[in-house]
Amino acid sequence: MESFDVTIVGAGLAGLHCARLLSKQGLRVLLADRKASLDQKIHTTGIFVRRTLEDFDIPEDCLGPVIRRVSLYSPAHQVLNLQSKHDEFRVGRMGQLYTRFLNQCLRAGVSWLPSANYLDSLPPAGESIVRFSVDSRTQSVKTKFLIGGDGVCSRVARDINLDSNREWIVGVENVYEDVHLDGPPSLLCFLNPKLAPGYIAWIAYDGEQAHIGVGGYPTRFDPVCALEEFETSVTQIVDLRKAVRIERRGGRIPVGGVLKNIANKRGLLIG
Repeated sequence: MESFDVTIVGAGLAGLHCARLLSKQGLRVLLADRKASLDQKIHTTGIFVRRTLEDFDIPEDCLGPVIRRVSLYSPAHQVLNLQSKHDEFRVGRMGQLYTRFLNQCLRAGVSWLPSANYLDSLPPAGESIVRFSVDSRTQSVKTKFLIGGDGVCSRVARDINLDSNREWIVGVENVYEDVHLDGPPSLLCFLNPKLAPGYIAWIAYDGEQAHIGVGGYPTRFDPVCALEEFETSVTQIVDLRKAVRIERRGGRIPVGGVLKNIANKRGLLIG
């Protein structure tokens, strides 16, 4: 059984960034993810805000053009346009970005375990034993410290007695190319209690791609049906007649507040 200083479950942005930093400090790091390839089944919209762009070194070629304009739409589609002098948003090319960050991890010495479904972590007797299901077989490793970057409903957090999210909204979006939308790159936010109950619908258009999505409380709407209705309702704003849908994304967004207990002697929750 291999032994690691740190095992990270989940190769999202947080897991990848954490793995690279820890490996550069000389620690032996294992990064595991349930996906075989990180450019498949992406869940995040990848809309980066200015603070993130300033704080993290995101490769320029993994980002779309700058967005400085925000348009806020009422339920009746009355619009308020806001313009910033700063580079407020950029839409990441997430498959390319994940692949780039993974390659940086590998160059830093991180061990990579794809197609690995996390099963559980057994209480430590010096080191924790972490078990994965890999290609229909169980693979176990020893680790001194376990980090959960495995999403909103983290199973790692459950196993090492950390706090868990208990309230969330769900979102779904389509990603299009060959879209026409008048004006400069913009983030369009729509208030609509029927199609996006408790949150917003959105169009993030950077001149190259358009992300069109809805989000809300899962007990109050059907996300896929709401997305279809939303796209129909904005045909006068965005022209999708020649658009090519390249991806559909969906996921959960926690809204229950900041978790208090995110670390103990066994591990850490990130992301």
